[in-house]
Amino acid sequence: MSQQHPEYDVVVIGGSGVDTIVRVDSLPVPLADSVLVGPIEEWPGHTGGNLALGARALGLRVALLDCIGDDWIGAQVRERLAKGDVEFAPVISPAGTRRAVNLVDATGRRMSFYDARDPDGLRMPRDHYLPRLRRARHVHVSIMNFARFLYDDIEDLGVPVSTDLHDWDGLADHHREFALRSDLVFLSAAGAGEETPALMREILREGRAQTVVATAGADGSYVLTRDIVSRDGDSTPHHIPATVPPAPAVDSNGAGDAYVCGFLYGRLTGRDVLESARLGAVAGAYACTAPGSTALISPEALLGGSL
Repeated sequence: MSQQHPEYDVVVIGGSGVDTIVRVDSLPVPLADSVLVGPIEEWPGHTGGNLALGARALGLRVALLDCIGDDWIGAQVRERLAKGDVEFAPVISPAGTRRAVNLVDATGRRMSFYDARDPDGLRMPRDHYLPRLRRARHVHVSIMNFARFLYDDIEDLGVPVSTDLHDWDGLADHHREFALRSDLVFLSAAGAGEETPALMREILREGRAQTVVATAGADGSYVLTRDIVSRDGDSTPHHIPATVPPAPAVDSNGAGDAYVCGFLYGRLTGRDVLESARLGAVAGAYACTAPGSTALISPEALLGGSL
């Protein structure tokens, strides 16, 4: 296929920005007028950027479409994606580029303050995204409000679509359409807690998803598929143990995004759901070994770590 008309393995919609990383001794941070911390760092990424960079590092053909600002924050995003060989096609938003401030403790745990600056009326033009969606094997939709308006076209094209609901508790209305209109749904068990299995079953029952994956940090992850429920009548999610990181964990920023990358790599290379989840666990653990979502696993390390 020519360079003018490439085929993409994954087209990522939305979710780029810059993280400001503040390292603290422990979470929660004690109440004080001022707290002495180490060097404060900035890392371009966010969920969509991390996923695009991680998928490209695994050798997948990737494009990222998003709405960002014509500002110095957006310039940081462009620079990092260019260094990671990710095709980036942004639409300029007058609201500027999204940011987040993440407090990270000595064990790598984080608390994120997310800057949801996109205006409700923000939209991505159809003539901007349709040409790339038509050449995509898979689409991953970040839970940006503007991205929900692409679902009709994605469904009309018949392209498989995934999303990551992050810490959805099953109640917030913002996430529901993403949950029910995606074929593959990721979420964090941190949101629903003990109700996570029930939420996974609800997504399968009420939406179009064939597979739901809940990540649980050091407790591993859980996988539930429509086929397993239909065939065996077993609605208990299958547990995938966590993988021990190959080096000390320093930062969990981007670990969930890396898990999604490993999982999608598995599915796009013909592996079954459970093996794909094991690859996700390997990639997620690897991501914790460097700051600011900079530990991008290679195919060789991913496959070697899954054995």
